[in-house]
Amino acid sequence: MRYKNLFPICMSVLLLGAVGCSKESKIQLQTTTVTTGNITRSVTATGTLESKTSVDVGTQVTGIIDKLYVDYNDEVTQGQLIAEIEKTLLDSELKSADANMESARLTYEYTKTNYERDKALHDKQLISDYEFDTSKKDYEVAKTSYDKAKADRVKAAKNLNYAEIYSPIDGIVISREVEIGQTVVSSMNVANLYVIADLDNMRVIGDVDEADIGEVKVGQSVTFTVDAYPNDEFHGTVTQVRLNPTTESNVVTYEVVVDTPNPDHKLIPGLTANLTIYTVEERDVTVVPSAALRFTPQEYPNAKGLPTFDPAQVQAPKEAGMGRLWVLNGNKLEPINVKLGESGSTNTQILSGVEVGQKVALDYEVGASDEAAADESDTTERSPFAPGPPGKKK
Repeated sequence: MRYKNLFPICMSVLLLGAVGCSKESKIQLQTTTVTTGNITRSVTATGTLESKTSVDVGTQVTGIIDKLYVDYNDEVTQGQLIAEIEKTLLDSELKSADANMESARLTYEYTKTNYERDKALHDKQLISDYEFDTSKKDYEVAKTSYDKAKADRVKAAKNLNYAEIYSPIDGIVISREVEIGQTVVSSMNVANLYVIADLDNMRVIGDVDEADIGEVKVGQSVTFTVDAYPNDEFHGTVTQVRLNPTTESNVVTYEVVVDTPNPDHKLIPGLTANLTIYTVEERDVTVVPSAALRFTPQEYPNAKGLPTFDPAQVQAPKEAGMGRLWVLNGNKLEPINVKLGESGSTNTQILSGVEVGQKVALDYEVGASDEAAADESDTTERSPFAPGPPGKKK
């Protein structure tokens, strides 16, 4: 009894399969129009913002910080006095150098007079060679001592000037390293007091993957965002591609320097930037969808209304750097060889061979015929066991 009940169901399935196999497909040619557009190709990277010009301001003399005139975030101009070191010792050293130089000058002038007198006497052979050589030696030693005293005086005066610290650039104080009363010691390294940065001109040091670095060139435009201002897009230009690789966790990256203006001072050092580097930018050029260059006409004997074509032209060879488009001319497809330019994610630039406005083949669209679609609609909406509408076979 169980198998007997399954018989009508199996017959219904077979009938439906037969109907589905007998449905005809409707084939249409999809076309597109040659237009003008933009071709862009880009690579992405992350980087860190820093000031293009940043100076560590320090002192070359040892002393106690006496005055600080600027603090964090203060704007300074080049040549502005920003700090002073206590000058008592430095002033005493200058006065001592002045006294030593004056003493050396007097000694030098005295020995010079003696030397000139003894030289005249020696020329007349009125004094011995020993007396003349002694006078000459005293003169040369005095001259050397005077020169050294003058140099010491210059050094002492310079050190006194170094007690006043001036800003070397126009910028903003982003760091202050000392407090009033703190002793700074001048040694092999200059003792830092401030870090001053020019925030009008910033740069991003981006890390570009080795797979993309070959496309990055100086002069390419860049857009980037930072988490501090998620709704703002900033612009920059690639100014340097550094060839020194960095390897971390077996990933090789290269540093790319991107300069960006910062008139509003929104960008600050240390922010992380998400970069988009446009390696290809072609504006208002002739473009077609890249799929049109891959189109090959096919023969469908049972299809009606498809444009005709010459099968012999399908296998015609193409030159290097050239592509082929099938242009719709009336009800006929004709191949045209075109010179290719840059390619983007969906479109390809056409340098020559085709004009804007021409229709080219894109692909074949295969769908059910109208009668088959109607039958399928009836089948889906009606039970296979229900009687059919009038005029149709059950």
